[in-house]
Amino acid sequence: MTSSYMTDPMIFLIDTLFSLYILVVMLRFLLQWSSADFYNPISQFIVKITHPPIRFLRRFIPSLGKIDTASLVFALILQISADFSILAIKGLLVGPGALVIISLAQLISLLLNIFIFAVFARAILSWLDPGNYNAASSVLYSLTEPVLNICRRLIPDLGGIDLSPLVALLGLQLAKMMLLPPLNELARLIG
Repeated sequence: MTSSYMTDPMIFLIDTLFSLYILVVMLRFLLQWSSADFYNPISQFIVKITHPPIRFLRRFIPSLGKIDTASLVFALILQISADFSILAIKGLLVGPGALVIISLAQLISLLLNIFIFAVFARAILSWLDPGNYNAASSVLYSLTEPVLNICRRLIPDLGGIDLSPLVALLGLQLAKMMLLPPLNELARLIG
């Protein structure tokens, strides 16, 4: 009884702390990939809290063009550590291959969720406060513009009505539905 009493709070704490930091690391990767304004206060905050470990990893892991591989590797290491800790607390053991696949699936889900929420938030901000500049809207614009540009090329001009956020949201949800189940099934088979 006492083990389950402490298990849930420990899992909650580990999951929350790791998830928040992994989110910040993924945002750093995405902001660098999308060439967001480095001097934006939100960008500065993200860089400052992620810089020491990523700077260390960059000694061994070079970037591939605009892709900051050190950030991705760091996010994967954090996700594997979180998953391993949570599974160990639950008393479950999975093989290293399954653990890596589970962690990759969670990072892909996080990446898609970041884009989904960013596109949705940008659409809402464009309705409520169009044309005003602030640090958050600048970050949202930088994150979503590459995805929305792809969608704008796919749909015809509808006379001033921009349906690219809707197309992006549909595409991102479809990507989640098509990418995550096979990865989860592969982890189950390996595990």
